[in-house]
Amino acid sequence: MPVQSLQNKVVLVAGGGKNLGGLVSRQVAEAGADVAIHYNSESTRAEAEQTRADVEAMGRKAAVFTGDLTVPATVEKLFIEVEAALGAVDVAVNTVGKVLRKPIIETSEEEYDSMFDINSKAAYFFLKEAGRRLNDNGRIITVVTSLLGAFTDGYSTYAGGKSPVEHFTRAAAKEFGVRGISVSAVAPGPMDTPFFYGQETPERVEFHKSQAMNNQLTRIEDIAPIIRFLATDGWWITGQTIFANGGYTTR
Repeated sequence: MPVQSLQNKVVLVAGGGKNLGGLVSRQVAEAGADVAIHYNSESTRAEAEQTRADVEAMGRKAAVFTGDLTVPATVEKLFIEVEAALGAVDVAVNTVGKVLRKPIIETSEEEYDSMFDINSKAAYFFLKEAGRRLNDNGRIITVVTSLLGAFTDGYSTYAGGKSPVEHFTRAAAKEFGVRGISVSAVAPGPMDTPFFYGQETPERVEFHKSQAMNNQLTRIEDIAPIIRFLATDGWWITGQTIFANGGYTTR
């Protein structure tokens, strides 16, 4: 069996400029990969550029790309541009997501459409382009949420928007497996990032902490190594959603 390594591979990280995506970008570079760092808007460009500088400081190639991945043509363009800059992609990681905590009866159609566009539609067309363009024996990893296994209020459009990605993952694993491509999803618990705190009261934050080991939220440092594992030694895992949340919820 060939050694499962990221040495001299090309890794595309959607949402790869900051938070979890930024850490994934740096960790795969440490493992020897060249990194395509995607960011969504001008407000996150500086963080993406800093991540590129960090990758290049490790002696690896890096390039920064931008675009709204809810537009399928933009997703296709992203893969084409990455291939032109760094070569064909070996590993595609999608960390893109949007969180909203709001009661169903207060949720607007605009909010619903935005949540499903970002969490579901973008993930689908990212999988599609990865399946079309990845090198044989590539890896595709999508970040979802452990709320898929929770019975909770307020997150109907967030968990609901991420829920279809589980089936997309299973279908893609079957369809792409003939080329040796594995497709997996990672479901973190509530993460210690600004995305989470903006949705919750201090009291609810403490409750979420109380549901996991050591009374703590999931950290990006807990999740990035799992993504790196799935891209290397964990290649035989495919079609699965891995709940990584310190016991916050199980299924």
